[in-house]
Amino acid sequence: DPLYGSWQRGVDWFATAIGMPAEKRYNSVLFGGLIGSGFSLLQFLSAPLTGAASDCLGRRPVMLLSLMGLATSYAVWAASRSFAAFLASRVIGGISKGNVSLSTAVVADLGSPLAHSQGMAVIGVAFSLAFTLGPMLGASLPAETAPWLSLLFAVSDLLFIFCFLPETLPPEKRAPSLTLGFHTAANLLSPLALLQFKAVAHSQEPPSADRLCSLRRLGLVYFLYLFLFSGLEYTLSFLTHQRFQFSSLQQGKMFFFIGLTMATVQGAYARRIRPGREVTAVKWAMLLLVPAFLLIGWGRSMPVLGLGLLLYSFAAAVVVPCLSSVVASYGLPGQKGTVMGTLRSLGALGRAVGPVVAASVYWLAGAEACFTVCAGLFLLPVFLLRKLRHPTPGLKAE
Repeated sequence: DPLYGSWQRGVDWFATAIGMPAEKRYNSVLFGGLIGSGFSLLQFLSAPLTGAASDCLGRRPVMLLSLMGLATSYAVWAASRSFAAFLASRVIGGISKGNVSLSTAVVADLGSPLAHSQGMAVIGVAFSLAFTLGPMLGASLPAETAPWLSLLFAVSDLLFIFCFLPETLPPEKRAPSLTLGFHTAANLLSPLALLQFKAVAHSQEPPSADRLCSLRRLGLVYFLYLFLFSGLEYTLSFLTHQRFQFSSLQQGKMFFFIGLTMATVQGAYARRIRPGREVTAVKWAMLLLVPAFLLIGWGRSMPVLGLGLLLYSFAAAVVVPCLSSVVASYGLPGQKGTVMGTLRSLGALGRAVGPVVAASVYWLAGAEACFTVCAGLFLLPVFLLRKLRHPTPGLKAE
């Protein structure tokens, strides 16, 4: 397959440039990681557009359209007989992956801060359970069966949403029709514009200057967190194989432990955090990541690694649901999709770039240096949260 050969040569060139050993398992992780980064980059492009469209058309029709795209991507994957067709399925899936940001927008439409907090935690539990069970299920199935099962899940999800999801954004609260043009596209696609939430700032009823400043700070915190976290999450596979000689099965058990711990913490603790306490919980969770990644990066025994993974799992279970809950309080009802889509887009950008940067630092400077530097950098989003002017923003836009 010419395209596969070209992609593999690109991966080999990158592996040589960063000094990665020529070992099949490392190469496979790098190969898949670069495809994953491309998938996240597509989500970065699509999430704000999907959110803005849902502000104008309603959540339900855009959600159904997104799920139809996902089902199509799995159908293309199931029918693919070449690497080009597989990549095409990933492109379709990445563009259509707006259902996640739309789910957070649906929760943001709920009027109660407590409902925001509990709803975001439930979405987090769903992610953690999928993170735990999905890879195990995929690994246990024949390669040709996995895409068909994914297609079955996507179609079932589509039918479930069609039958049971009500519209949460009534017509009278929707934004005016989206005017397509260069400035609108730039506000929804440019990384700098997204960090500044320009699509919200340039709307007909923008938030006050103070609230907009707080929203931008929260968006930067979200990006920095996922940039650092996804990078270290990605290099964890390199470290456990290099230092502890973990097999694929052992790595699967490790990620099962992480996912199960995250689901437990989100169900038992994160969903019970009182409205107004989310930012404090996020700061403490990020501070926990400092010793967590130091233990993982420097630990030479399984108990030390296990303690680091436990702290890592606890923190990961808290940060994203709580930040999403706080951001959901900003904006008018007809702006929630744009706000949550922008937040999701910033997170996807962090997930696209973080693994590439972290893998480069890991192999060029070593595991200890990589995990130490990144652990220290987690203090930056904590500092930004200390400066937050409105830690408990109200639901009503000013």
